[in-house]
Amino acid sequence: MRARKVIIASVLSAVVAGLAAILGYDATQGDRIAAGVTVDGVDIGELHAGAARVKLRERLLEPLQRPMVVRHPERTFRLTAEQARLRVDVEDSVQRALAASRAGDPFSRTWRDLTGKRLDHDVDARVSYSRASVDRLVARVGDRLDRDAVDADIDIDASGVDVRRAKAGRRLDARRLERQLHRRLIDFDGRRTVTARTATVAPKVTDDELERRYPAVLVVDRQSFTLTLYKKLEEAKRYQVAVGKVGMETPRGLYQIQNKAVNPAWHVPDSDWAGDLAGKVIEPDDPKNPIKARWMGIYDGAGIHGTDADESIGSAASHGCIRMRIPEVIELYDEVPVSAPVYIA
Repeated sequence: MRARKVIIASVLSAVVAGLAAILGYDATQGDRIAAGVTVDGVDIGELHAGAARVKLRERLLEPLQRPMVVRHPERTFRLTAEQARLRVDVEDSVQRALAASRAGDPFSRTWRDLTGKRLDHDVDARVSYSRASVDRLVARVGDRLDRDAVDADIDIDASGVDVRRAKAGRRLDARRLERQLHRRLIDFDGRRTVTARTATVAPKVTDDELERRYPAVLVVDRQSFTLTLYKKLEEAKRYQVAVGKVGMETPRGLYQIQNKAVNPAWHVPDSDWAGDLAGKVIEPDDPKNPIKARWMGIYDGAGIHGTDADESIGSAASHGCIRMRIPEVIELYDEVPVSAPVYIA
């Protein structure tokens, strides 16, 4: 009987000793992280909390301290960790790793350690940053890279035709850049460079379209008595002309060819200078008709026409019209469509 009691007492003592050993061992593991625990892929298993903090700062925090770089062939932009207010909560990661390691009871934890079983648990590191800083960076990149398209256009003045050539514009893909920055800012793989992608913005009016819009342009200089023809926006030919005499000057300004006619009748203006012909219609073959061969109307009865008074060319001799030699007005007529611009300087 006494021997049985001794055996029972021995067993109980052994159990108590074993329990005490397990509890004692487990108590010493309070700040030790279980094998197989990672933080965003960084293995901190079997490390004590202090060592885990050091490793996480080195592997997670330090890579994120490098500035984000936005590259474009023309410019480079940077966003520092300070500007982004970038933070990695290392302490939170360590505490959650410890909490995962302490799951269960002392017996299961001790058994796991004795058998070398891994926990296989990954903790997502909590990263915070200023989203407004990303918005500001994207806006700054857009301000520097965006460029409006320039439509082809012309300016017509006394010096001739000044052509503004079309230029393609450029527009930043802001949404793509924003997505890249939000993703890379909290990416621990060390990639801190993104590319600013831009798209070409085509002009609404191209050089070819401008040439089609203005197949011919006329510039008349009353001082030098010249008419210059521009074809495809380039000077093609210059003619000597006669213009309106004093008191009946050819009107200055920008006009268009309103109408055209071959050997037209002359509808005489009801003006004092017309004398007995005022208000009459003079037929094409009538010697009294001063409009010879071709007519290109410009404005309020004024136009470009041929004349048989070649001696008047190079002077101010007409009643407001622009006179040309007959072969030359025939040549010009075929080059100039209705609506072609006419600038009279």
